Amino acid sequence: MSELRVVADLMALAARTAPKSAGKDFVVTRIIEGDEVKALAEKMLEYGRHTGKKNFDRDGASVAASDVVVLIGVKNAQSLGLNCGACGVDLCEMLPINTFEDEFRGPQCAYRLLDMGIALGSAVKTAGMLNADNRIMYRAGVVARQMGLIEADVVMGIPLSATGKSIYFDR
Repeated sequence: MSELRVVADLMALAARTAPKSAGKDFVVTRIIEGDEVKALAEKMLEYGRHTGKKNFDRDGASVAASDVVVLIGVKNAQSLGLNCGACGVDLCEMLPINTFEDEFRGPQCAYRLLDMGIALGSAVKTAGMLNADNRIMYRAGVVARQMGLIEADVVMGIPLSATGKSIYFDR
């Protein structure tokens, strides 16, 4: 097992144990390596060319140079029930969860997306403490979800690398 796989496993653990609203967990994780990382990178390039969306090529090149990618998302997240309106509706029971499909499935309860954000923060904090270069990438999540690499409604990808200089910054 590579050192970066160990880091990825610890990142997934950090995401799993991160605090969740009302103690209900809708966060999902998956670690990909080897051929799946290369396939993700290639599909990111294709997606960028096909859609004309910016920076899928840049991020795809970064993923291609990575050893491991941690995928973190939310799946079938139920509304928290606070009627806070952060999602755009007055009453939680009015939120039509997962009725819209595009790069992600939504709409989503804002608190469940915050749960995912906390899980992402816990994961990258863990990687940072272990000196593994990483970057949260929306584009990697979009394509990983489309490829079926993770079953989730909203996904972010976190590629990992260990070189003399981070490949994810000053690109």
